[in-house]
Amino acid sequence: MTDSGKNLHQDIISQLHDFAAVGDAAKLKALLSRYPSLINAASDNGWTALMYGARNGHLEVVQILLEERCDRSIFNKSRQTALDIAKLWGYKHIANLLANVKDGQMPNFLSNEVKEYGNYFGLTLLDRRSDKRTDSKWLSKKQSHPTTVYILFSNLSPLVTLGGGIESPQQPEVKLCRLYHKDVKQYMNQTEEGTLIFLGVELQFHMNLLAACNGRVLQEDDQLVAWFALSIDSASAEKFKQEHEDCYFLHPPMPALLQLPEKEAGVVAQARSILAWHNRYRFCPTCGSATKTEEGGYKKSCLKEDCPSLQGVHNTSYPRVDPVVIMQVIHPDGNHCLLGRQKKFPPGMFTCLAGFVEPGETIEDAVRREVEEEAGIKVGPVQYVSCQPWPMPSSLMIGCLAVAVSTVIKVDKNEIEDARWFTREQVMEVLIKGNQHSFFVPPRQAIAHQLIKHWIGMNANL
Repeated sequence: MTDSGKNLHQDIISQLHDFAAVGDAAKLKALLSRYPSLINAASDNGWTALMYGARNGHLEVVQILLEERCDRSIFNKSRQTALDIAKLWGYKHIANLLANVKDGQMPNFLSNEVKEYGNYFGLTLLDRRSDKRTDSKWLSKKQSHPTTVYILFSNLSPLVTLGGGIESPQQPEVKLCRLYHKDVKQYMNQTEEGTLIFLGVELQFHMNLLAACNGRVLQEDDQLVAWFALSIDSASAEKFKQEHEDCYFLHPPMPALLQLPEKEAGVVAQARSILAWHNRYRFCPTCGSATKTEEGGYKKSCLKEDCPSLQGVHNTSYPRVDPVVIMQVIHPDGNHCLLGRQKKFPPGMFTCLAGFVEPGETIEDAVRREVEEEAGIKVGPVQYVSCQPWPMPSSLMIGCLAVAVSTVIKVDKNEIEDARWFTREQVMEVLIKGNQHSFFVPPRQAIAHQLIKHWIGMNANL
């Protein structure tokens, strides 16, 4: 190689090291695409691009070099590897990546433990018994049965009453008004707005015990206490309230619905979502004709004989659920999390980022897209944690943990108002003290709160 060739070679190596040192990942990647053989090239002191990236805590640079299969075992003239350098300068996330990860994958901040969580709106008193929805005789019989329970709705708000709390009898507890056929029969089929939904059955095991004490065996139908949701119009609702002064319709839905006992909240989530579907889809979405309700309120069939929706299976005939990803984004160092806020939030409230899953999109890709759209943060590994029905009107919140691979926040003001990295200590203090702090997070009934607690409960030594 001529002297000029050697100088050019050294200049390219110097550029590579400079890009790594300052964290210019784009230029580093472009240079490596032209000169891939220089990935492990060392300067006079034995330092490689990987060492410079590790020295200055540039995670994306280190990630790129590992993806290009650089050699992590090289020593510089001080007998240090890139891992030694990262440890020396206190970059634990870089050290974790270099120590534990093969072939450029991200560090395993996520848990391998599989655990099923019971989130608010996800617990219920009922077995849905979908097999009974097509049994019109059974449904008709149960509608007038004296033990059948009805819960009443008006404008998607459930009828509730106040009762003494179990833990604190002095503290009134919001509970569903459990009505019976005699209470609601005058309102059934009274108006076009009236909608009746079969919710399922309550298995009351104490009835078996009572029957056994009386020396008789109950048939299955005697054990099945059916529940129905009935929606009535505003005029009927006003009349009902005048006749039942101890009851009222719970409004507005947020945060009022969060006052319900957990298992009753699950019943309301089911009922409210189905009723909302009936409110929004009054006519056939395929041809615009009138429809009839079938299968206990879980299907709408078009009344036009030649409508295409009557041929085969069509999603327009059944209640829809809108999947939403909600994610706790973890900083590459493992000890910060990303939280954001919308303008409509109460002042000081921050929460996990969230967004709708698009057609043809995986949960993981939806998480990555939404985080980058809203906060400009790139995300690597994604792990599902738990989900939560959210009847506003009918979403399923899919809770995930996600590990960031970049850290510079660029907020899209059209999506959210603000996003910040919060330390583990800050979040722990907020969970303990509530809103007696510079910021606060959603209440325990929200899956965002549970995702944040899940992250806090993870091993802090990442």
